[in-house]
Order: sequence, then C-alpha cells, then structure tokens
Amino acid sequence: MQFSTFQVPSRSGCVSQADCQSRRRADYHREKIRCDSVYRQVVRDSQKKWRDEHPSYSKDYRGSHPEVVERNRKSQIRRDQRDRIQNLAKNNLAFDLKRSLAETWLVGSEAKALAKNNLASGQLFIFQTDTSSRQTQPGS
Repeated sequence: MQFSTFQVPSRSGCVSQADCQSRRRADYHREKIRCDSVYRQVVRDSQKKWRDEHPSYSKDYRGSHPEVVERNRKSQIRRDQRDRIQNLAKNNLAFDLKRSLAETWLVGSEAKALAKNNLASGQLFIFQTDTSSRQTQPGS
C-alpha cells in the first residue's frame, strides 16, 4: 500500500524550506527594485539585454498560447473601458446626470453584486431626442 505525501503549508504559507527561500528571495528582489534606483536600473538593463537577444520570444509565445492571447485581449478591452469611464468622470464639461430627467437602469447577471461594490464597470448609452421635428414656438 502506497501513501502519497501531503505537506501542509506553515503559517508563513510555505510548504517546504525551498518554497520559503524562493518566496523570501522574490520579496527581497521586489523590495530592492522599489527602493534602490541603481538596482532597478541594473534589472531594467538586464531585461532589455535579454529581450534584444531573444527578439522573437513574445511572438513565438503568443503563437503557441492562443488562450493567453484571448485572455489578454479581453483584459485590455476591460481596461480601455475603465479608462474611458474614469476620463469621463474627471471631465468637468460633463453635465450632472442626477439633475436630468433620464433614468439609468443596470440590467444583467452582474447587477445583483453592484450593491456590494464601490466601482462598477459598465456601458452607458445616452440618446439625445431628435428636436428637429418639433414645432418651435414663436419667441423661442
């Protein structure tokens, strides 16, 4: 009878000593990049040198991993939408929709989770009524 070994993560989240060492090394590296400008520049130069020596790596990787390409495409669309909404929110020329007669409705499967979120992503369509067919009153 064979038993598989199962390791329980310790309080620090590491399963083995090698995992802990790897995590400590990564944390140190991240902190060193954040705090030390010379170290940060050395890392950038090293990365640039590697990219220069392997110019087709990204193209080859994307070609062999179409699921990553699709996930990145969807993520980029969401980021672009978020950025457009944030830019609109910062735009001082936008009128205040709270004072308009329009109603805004959120419809969809994600609407139920909206009450628990401070920021919701969505699309807003504003349709302006066609006033060209209305009769203008004298003196207007």
